[in-house]
Amino acid sequence: MIFEILGMVIIAYLLGSIPFGLWIGQIFYHKDIRKLGSGNIGTTNTFRTLGPKAGTVVLFMDVLKGTLAASQPYILGISHSVNPLLIGLFASLGHTVSIFDHFHGGKAVATSAGILLAYNPFLFLVACLVFIGTLLLTSMASAASIIGISTIFIIAVFEGDLILSLVAGFLTLVVLYRHKSNIKRILTGKESLVPFGLVYYFRRHQSK
Repeated sequence: MIFEILGMVIIAYLLGSIPFGLWIGQIFYHKDIRKLGSGNIGTTNTFRTLGPKAGTVVLFMDVLKGTLAASQPYILGISHSVNPLLIGLFASLGHTVSIFDHFHGGKAVATSAGILLAYNPFLFLVACLVFIGTLLLTSMASAASIIGISTIFIIAVFEGDLILSLVAGFLTLVVLYRHKSNIKRILTGKESLVPFGLVYYFRRHQSK
C-alpha cells in the first residue's frame, strides 16, 4: 500500500506539473506567455494572450490533469483506503510549483476543480455555476476563482466532510496567496476585466 500511495503521489505531482499553457504557447504560437499579460501560465492569461481556442484547450487540460490525478485510487480500487482528494492535492501542488517550469506555475484553480470533479461531480457543478455567476457579475476571473473555491470550502464545512474541508481550506489559502496581487488591484479598482459581464458593461458605459 505504501508503494502504491507513493506512486500515486508522484504521478499526481507530475500530471499537475505539466504546464499546458506554456507549452501550447511555445509550440503552436511561438510565444512565451510568462512574458505576456499577467505572466501566469494558467487559463485566464492563455485566453488573454493566445486567444479563446488556446484558452479553452488549456482549461480542459488543466481540469483533466486534476481529475486524472484524483481518480487513481478509484482506478486501483483502493478509494476506500486512500481518499482521492489527498492524492489529487499533489496535482494542485504540481501546478503551482511545476518541475517543468523551474518550480514556478499557475494558480491551481482549474486543476483544483478537476480534483473536485473526480471526488464529487455535483459539487464540481456547483463550483462552476458559482464561478460563472460571479464572473458575469464582476467581470473578474480572479474574483470568480476566489469565491468559487471559498464556496466549496464553506459547503464542505457545513456538510461535515472533514477531508474535503481540510483540502478545500488549504486550496483556498493557496488560491488567495496566488491571487494576492489581484486582490490588491480589486480593492483599488484596477483589476483587469474580461470583455463581458456587469462591471465591464458599466465601466464601458461610463467611459462613453
